[in-house]
Amino acid sequence: MTADPTMARIGQGVELHHHQARPEAARDLFARIWDDIGGEQGDPLHVCVLAHSMADVQDDVQEELMWDLRALAAADRVTDEHVAQAGVALPVAGLYPSLHLNLGECYRKLDDLDRAREHLHQARAGLGALADDGYGRLVRGGLERLAGLLGEPA
Repeated sequence: MTADPTMARIGQGVELHHHQARPEAARDLFARIWDDIGGEQGDPLHVCVLAHSMADVQDDVQEELMWDLRALAAADRVTDEHVAQAGVALPVAGLYPSLHLNLGECYRKLDDLDRAREHLHQARAGLGALADDGYGRLVRGGLERLAGLLGEPA
């Protein structure tokens, strides 16, 4: 397993956003990384993780949705071998519940409740790929919250 410097830089942006409450700084760093990797033409794992992270720092839900859709499209091009080489502790299947959770939340904010429910169900279908660790509990908790907001059983 080799350390992936791009993944480390994305992690720095996530730190800025989630632990330092500096979403603008995270957005600026993510934009520089996006340019460095060649945008959507870049390494699919980098595109997926970066777009997923960039979505979280958007002020506009349409922009958030656009980034989340990019992340989902890129995930379809990622392999388990590539994920392992980058030092990510999840199989590719473990990326999908969070991606669908975020898309479900975007569609809920946009009042497209049918699409929100579709993504909630897709996220739930992939939960078996997640461990019972902090990340898995975070995603499961987000899905429970989204289900409640959509009037779905938890």
